[in-house]
Amino acid sequence: MRETIRVSARFLYFLGQNPTTLTGAVLTTSGAVTLIAFWVYDFLLPGPPHPYIGILIFLILPGVFVLGLLLIPIGILLRRRALRRRNELRDIYPAIDLRQPMVRRGLLVVAIATTVNVLIFATASYHGVAYMDSTQFCGQTCHTVMEPEFTAHQGSPHANVACVECHIGPGAGWFLRSKLSGVRQVFAVTFHTYATPIHAPVKYLRPARETCEQCHWPQRFTGDKFVVKTSYKDDEKNTPLTTALVLKIGGRSWQGSVGIHGRHLADGSQIRYISIDDKRQVIPVVSYTDDKGKTTEFLSSDIKATRQQLDGGEHRTMDCIDCHNRPTHAFELPEPAVNKQMAAGFISPELPFIRKKAIELLKTEYPDRDTARRQITEGLTTFYRTNYASLYDSRRSLVQQSAESVADIYLRNIFPAMKMTWGVHPNNLGHNDFPGCFRCHDGSHTSADGQTIPNDCATCHNLLAVEEENPKVLTELGLK
Repeated sequence: MRETIRVSARFLYFLGQNPTTLTGAVLTTSGAVTLIAFWVYDFLLPGPPHPYIGILIFLILPGVFVLGLLLIPIGILLRRRALRRRNELRDIYPAIDLRQPMVRRGLLVVAIATTVNVLIFATASYHGVAYMDSTQFCGQTCHTVMEPEFTAHQGSPHANVACVECHIGPGAGWFLRSKLSGVRQVFAVTFHTYATPIHAPVKYLRPARETCEQCHWPQRFTGDKFVVKTSYKDDEKNTPLTTALVLKIGGRSWQGSVGIHGRHLADGSQIRYISIDDKRQVIPVVSYTDDKGKTTEFLSSDIKATRQQLDGGEHRTMDCIDCHNRPTHAFELPEPAVNKQMAAGFISPELPFIRKKAIELLKTEYPDRDTARRQITEGLTTFYRTNYASLYDSRRSLVQQSAESVADIYLRNIFPAMKMTWGVHPNNLGHNDFPGCFRCHDGSHTSADGQTIPNDCATCHNLLAVEEENPKVLTELGLK
């Protein structure tokens, strides 16, 4: 063994004296020193690094380090090949005298450097993968492309959930698949071949039972949910209108599978459908298999689909994402967005005609987002300064706050560079703004034996008040 090591050391020492190997040694050493310095900086830096700094620290510098490591053996192999071609390759290489302190110290340095390089490579690999899995990398590196989705994510209930937890989930298989898909996306961004807006739904998204259901359990019995929603008229007083309902969320109980979750995701049963458009909004066929294995097919009498359309359509097994299709990346419409901000007090209902004027400004077309912010805030302040001068003088801060909140609605939902405008991405939860539930529950999907998928309101909820000014039910419940 000692003789083998001695011969190998002579061989590598002799062949390592070439420009390529020496360049690799310089790159590896300088890359290692710089990496360690940046890691210390990243450790001391409060919060995540800027996405482009992160690319340098976690991707480019490790790449330089690995390139240097690769150049070392490549230089040795190239020199060996060149010497062999010239018949100058030796059988015996210059001796290395381990009795000399300088030689021993040199070999010790090589051994230590090799150990350190292995540690640096392992650490760099870990940090690189962790960085590529971070929300900042996913949402901000390709700034223009991902800006709409990142903005929606930051304001969603899942803002503290990393992108990879839903889009990749646990396991090495989907991790590798996502990274291969990422290579394609890098080329798309580089050559500007990406879709505008980004297409949704994602065709090959991992099944919800392997991602969403790591935290959520749809079959768990959650009972009924009391919901109160406030909207406003377009009159001067912004008269509030209240809708109250009991939503039958359901799940699994002693009665079996009940409510919305129970009926759609019951154990042992399965719902499949065929959609003939790329947004899963047009569904001509729904089939239901009960827990005993009996399958019933429901065909729409309103959607006249050809056999070719059905064969070429998307055949899908229903899961959470078919209703909760925008759980994180939700984009609003002007009317419900303004109602929500008025109910929360960010847009003051005390300002006359604020709802009407806000929606009018939101629906105006602007060349870019900066212009939109400026013209929306100026439009509202000018309106009150001109038409309600005394109110403007006494409540100027309230007008300014409301104007900025209206502008923020626009900036959360509209991205001209990505052709993102109102209503581009339908939200299937409910049926007020988009077809949603009525894609199937429209009363026209009927089976051969005369069964119909119901469209009765009481199937999913009980309406207690519908856009009433002073609903009695809220007074009886002590909520008003």
